[in-house]
Order: sequence, then C-alpha cells, then structure tokens
Amino acid sequence: MPSWKRYFSEYAGMLAIWLGLVGLFTLLSEHFLTTATFASLANQIPALTVVAAGMTLVIITAGIDLSVGSILGLSGAVFGISLLSWGLPLPIAFLLALGAGTLAGWINGWISVRWKVPSFIVTLGMLEIARGLSYLATDSQTMYLGGALGSLSRPIPGIGLPASFLIAVVIVLALQFILTRTVFGRHLIAIGTNEQAVTLAGVRTAGPRIAVFAIAGGLAALGGLFYTSRLGSADPNAGVGLELSAIAAVVIGGTSLMGGRGSIINSFFGVLIIATLETGLAQLGASEPIKRVITGGVIVGAATLDACRTQFQGGVTEFLRRLLKR
Repeated sequence: MPSWKRYFSEYAGMLAIWLGLVGLFTLLSEHFLTTATFASLANQIPALTVVAAGMTLVIITAGIDLSVGSILGLSGAVFGISLLSWGLPLPIAFLLALGAGTLAGWINGWISVRWKVPSFIVTLGMLEIARGLSYLATDSQTMYLGGALGSLSRPIPGIGLPASFLIAVVIVLALQFILTRTVFGRHLIAIGTNEQAVTLAGVRTAGPRIAVFAIAGGLAALGGLFYTSRLGSADPNAGVGLELSAIAAVVIGGTSLMGGRGSIINSFFGVLIIATLETGLAQLGASEPIKRVITGGVIVGAATLDACRTQFQGGVTEFLRRLLKR
C-alpha cells in the first residue's frame, strides 16, 4: 500500500469522528461553526496537546504518569518566582521552568526503573510533591505576570493561530516521526510489547524508559508555560486533573494502556475530540455534571471499542493461522 494511503487509513477514523462532532454541534448550535469557536479551541488545546504527547510515549512503554498536571503547575510557579521574586531575565526563567519539569520527570523514571517501583505509585507521589512545591513557591497565591509570555497565546498576524498551537503541532509531528522512523521509537514500541524479549535481544531498556518520563515532564512544563501565557498568571492550582484529561485523549486516540501500540497524531485528535465536545456542550448550555457524564461516557466507549477491536483482530489472526495449518 502506498505510504499516503497507509497514513490516511491510520488517521481517517479519528478525523471522521472529530468532523462528525463538528457537524453535530453545527446542527445543534448556530454559534458553533464560527471563527471565534475555532480560535478559542486553538488557544485552549496547546497545553493538553503537549502533555498528551508525552503521556503517549510513557503509555507505549507500558508505564503511566499521574504527575503531569502537578508538574505543569510547578513549572508555572518556577517561571513566576524566577521573574518576580528573583528578577531573572525572561529566557532564563523559561529555561528554569522547563528544567524543573524535565528533572521531575527524570526522577519519576529513575526511581521507577532503578528501584523497580510501579510508575503508578512513583508518579502518584510526584503528583503530591510537585503540587506541594507549587504552593510553597507561590505561597499558595496566584502570581500575575501581565504580558510576560503573551506572545505565545496571541494570534500571529496573517495566520490567525497562536504560536503555542503551532509549536504544539510541530512537537506532535516531530514525536510521531521519532516514534515511527527512528531506532529509539522502535525500541519504545518493543519495550511496551515485551520488555523481557527486548532485554534478551541485547537492548538496554533502562535508558529509553527513563527518557520517556523525562520527556513527559519537560512537555508538561512546556504546557505549564502555555497555560501561564494564556492566563497571564502563574496559578499554583493550574493543571489539577489534567493528567486524567491527557490519559483520556491518549485512550481515545487508540493507544493501548497495556503498551506496545500508539500514535502521537491520534492522541492529538483525541485532544481535539475532548475539546470540541466540551466546547459544543457548553454552547448548548449543558451543566457541568452533564458535561462530565457525557465526556466520561465517550472515554469509556473509546476504551471499550479499542479492547473489542484488539480481541477481534487476535481472534481473526488465530482463526486464519489454524485454517492455514490444515
């Protein structure tokens, strides 16, 4: 099959679901299909997009990271105190925030791999540690930064999209390339499929497994800077519950929670689907409990369909194998 046809078949389903949602809300609300709606979506999703991209890499290796929301809040806090309390230049504050998130992610990976502690437990602990540090750094107060990072969230003249959205798309494409076209990416998929077999084949798995947690932490920190840019403030409560939204986007995108299969681009579509669903329901006047029920139902439905698809494919493969043996 030509490569373009393979790519189309891989992403067509997610694109069709998103377009279907857009069509549905366009019929239900006369205000949905407007430039303002899509501009709002483009400004809302960059933080969740980069966090979901990092989460995809972690889940592909059969891990999980529950700390990304707190790391997002911590990076914003580090950026805020670097500018306001320490008086550091903007580029230095930016790098310190990214470094704090990357370090937190690296610690997650190192403890999980070196001491063989389940990543669920390690990152659950980091969730509390990072959130606590955010409160300590800001004295539990929102730090108003004005337009320090405003250029990231303002529409670019002639394009109409914010720089944060374009950066998020570039990161998605770059990570998809790394995942599908590099040795590192193939190792990640192999580790998630069968780490013991990869180890017996002579591949060291510790490095890649730690690396994906560090990458996830760094991307969560970048998401925190996007969030800070959009709000004009460093909020110690930023990112509360974001890890669940990121996992939901990854699951909707078809990444297996058992590891070994996933797509960064499909996770991006998962983010789009969640954001479009929430925006559409809000325009229809749905209450917050109703929105949560519907969004949760979509997530459970996506996970169930993925499990059914996996079992069906396995059943067909086994049937054909036995048939050919006869």
